[in-house]
Amino acid sequence: MKAIVIEKTEGGSKAALTDFDEAKLMDGDVTVRVEYSTINYKDGLAITGKAPVVRRWPMIAGVDLAGTVESSANPQWKAGDKVILNGWGLGETHLGAYAEKVRVKGEWLVRLPDGLSACDAMAIGTAGYTAMLCVLALERHGVKPAQGPAIVTGAAGGVGSVAVALLSKLGYHVIASTGRTSEADYLKSLGAAEILDRAELSAPAKPLGKERWGAGIDSVGSATLANVISMTKYGGAIAACGLAQGMDLPSSVAPFILRGVSLLGIESVMCPIEWRRQAWKRLADDLDRKKLAAMTTEIGLGKVIETAPSILAGKVRGRIVVRIAE
Repeated sequence: MKAIVIEKTEGGSKAALTDFDEAKLMDGDVTVRVEYSTINYKDGLAITGKAPVVRRWPMIAGVDLAGTVESSANPQWKAGDKVILNGWGLGETHLGAYAEKVRVKGEWLVRLPDGLSACDAMAIGTAGYTAMLCVLALERHGVKPAQGPAIVTGAAGGVGSVAVALLSKLGYHVIASTGRTSEADYLKSLGAAEILDRAELSAPAKPLGKERWGAGIDSVGSATLANVISMTKYGGAIAACGLAQGMDLPSSVAPFILRGVSLLGIESVMCPIEWRRQAWKRLADDLDRKKLAAMTTEIGLGKVIETAPSILAGKVRGRIVVRIAE
C-alpha cells in the first residue's frame, strides 16, 4: 500500500511517499481503510523533522484519519462502520494516517457523526476538534458572551479559523488576531467582528494590560499568550492549545490573583473518549458547512511532503484535507 514513511537518517530524518507492506502494520483490533486525512502543525513538524514528534522508526506520518472499518475483532465496531481517529499517538508512536490502511485499537475510534462526510471530518481534523475542546472548556468554566469579546490568536490557521466560526455562532464578538492582515476579509466571512494585528500581542507583556476580552482561544503561546492573559477581563478565561510562537510563557501572576483570570489547558491527543464524542457531536451540530468549505483546500497524498513546510511558516490559510486514495 502507498504510505508516507519517515525514516531516521544520520543527523535527522527523511519523509518519502513509498510502498509499505500491509503485513507490517502494528497491533490493533480494528483495521480501517483510510479515506481522508489532513495536515496539522504537528504533521508539519514530523515530516520536516523540525521537532522530535516521531518516537518510533520507521514511522508512517499523519495524526488524523476518517475512513471505513474493513475488519474488526472489537465488539464496538463492524465492517462498514464510518469512523474518525484523532491523536492517541498516531504518527508519533503508532503507525499513522498517511496510508491506505491503519490497524488501531477500537477504543481510539469515534463514530462519524450523522451529517458529516469523511471529507468534512478531516476538513475539521485535529485542529477543529481542538478548537471545539477549547469552546467546551470555556463553557464548563461558565464563560458567556455577555462577559465581553472573545480573542482568537493565530486566527487564519486551522485551529483559529474553526474557533472564529464556532465562537461567532455562539454569539461572541470575535476579535481575530493574525499576522496576515491580508486575510481580513476571509476572517470576517467566518464571523470575526474585528481584526487585530499580531504585532500588538507579540511584544513583551505588561503584568496587567487594559481589560479587552472576557474569553479567548490561543494557539500561539509565548509572549502572545502572556499579552492575551494580561488583557483578559475580571473573571475571564483563556483556553490555550498551541505553541506556534514558543513553549515559554513570560507572564505574571497578576491577572490570576488580581482579576481572577483562568488559564485552561487543552490537550487533544489523550483526551478521554467521552469528551471526544461530545466535541464531534457539537462540531456536527454547530459548525457552519459553508464556512467549513470556505476554509478548506484539498490535496492528494502525493502533495503532503511539499506542503508541510508551509504550515510551519504560517502560510496555510484554514484547513488542508488530504485525499488518501488517488
